[in-house]
Amino acid sequence: MFRPLPALTPELLVHNLSTSLGFYCDLLGFKVLFERVEQGFVAIGLGEAALMLEQIADNQDNDDPWVVGPLDAPLGRGINLQITVDDIERLHQRLLSSDQRLRLPLEDVSYQAGAQLLNVRQFMLQDPDGYLLRFSQIVKG
Repeated sequence: MFRPLPALTPELLVHNLSTSLGFYCDLLGFKVLFERVEQGFVAIGLGEAALMLEQIADNQDNDDPWVVGPLDAPLGRGINLQITVDDIERLHQRLLSSDQRLRLPLEDVSYQAGAQLLNVRQFMLQDPDGYLLRFSQIVKG
């Protein structure tokens, strides 16, 4: 069976789809997988990670079953999206040279995962709508 996206793919409502695409594709390196321009929708991917972005409608219906509350900034409160990458150093350098503000600087941490201890290099930033993105790479300890 054809599956165009991973089994779990978050869909993020965004205030300006063009701004979000610039951020995700031009700055972070995501690629457009497919889009439905007439619906203000695009699916993007980076490595094995994928996101769906949807433009918030100007006339957002209060009875829209997809929206559970006011879409006040910052969006995505209470969640951070971990995105595993192959070369975190290169991505981190690209962000530093763009003057992008990081919410969590590049750091090395260890996390218990069952019987294993994983050594991870990570940093975190917010997208234009306030969603938290935590980029990580497992490193040898």
